Amino acid sequence: MTPKREIADLAAELRRAGEAFVLATVVRTVAATAAKAGAKAVIMPDGSIAQGWIGGGCARGAVLKAARESFADGKARLVSVQPDELLAEAGIEAGAEKDGVRFARNMCPSKGTMDVFVEPVLPLPQLHVLGASPVAVALAALSRQFGYRAIACAPAADQAAFADVDDRIDGFLLPATSKGERYVVVATQGRGDEAALRAALSAPASHVAFVGSRAKAESLKSKLAADGVPPQTLQRLKAPAGLDIGAITPEEIALSILAELTMVRRKGLRDRGV
Repeated sequence: MTPKREIADLAAELRRAGEAFVLATVVRTVAATAAKAGAKAVIMPDGSIAQGWIGGGCARGAVLKAARESFADGKARLVSVQPDELLAEAGIEAGAEKDGVRFARNMCPSKGTMDVFVEPVLPLPQLHVLGASPVAVALAALSRQFGYRAIACAPAADQAAFADVDDRIDGFLLPATSKGERYVVVATQGRGDEAALRAALSAPASHVAFVGSRAKAESLKSKLAADGVPPQTLQRLKAPAGLDIGAITPEEIALSILAELTMVRRKGLRDRGV
């Protein structure tokens, strides 16, 4: 069995790199099983086991299936691999779920039972903040306290405004893909508004918001529409950004935006049953 310290080191390394993985832990065994309680494994999105061990083929298939489902919906699972006799005695079919436990068949001669907790560890949601205005700086700083990976997107000459962020992008061009769920806030406030808004709407994101008045946003959307940006793309924009809490200062505006992002994010998790 791989030492637990090595499992913990790999898990920490993957977290820092923003990589998704599943941590599978054997929590209980009955009778003869290859792996014993406490055994752990780190499972990657492609189904490979990067580190650790959770036994042989008797349990591996059921655990890997549960891992695939956890990657898809972000939910933890408890899998109980049991011989046919025990499932039949309990009146449970393989693949059924009861009281939060997913049951699977152990076809090995050992006839042992193994319960495995499958826990997904997904990348932090990413917040791309476009612009280096006081609101942008306050938003980037505050967002990290809410569990976001803050990414400052601004020209190199303006990057010094951000004292501490998780990553930086020179300019407004966002990457086509994101390791975690992505949220985008345009807070240029008069410095490159149109270019930033165009870039924000061109990238996949769960939420795109604009810091500015509704009238200003409509004016910018009209310009983008005249340049051929599709109506369905423009409809993705939320303007003005944030919930109406009477915010005045940059910090208060940043708080209103984080409140809105929290509402959007949590609703998405509830819709997925997470």
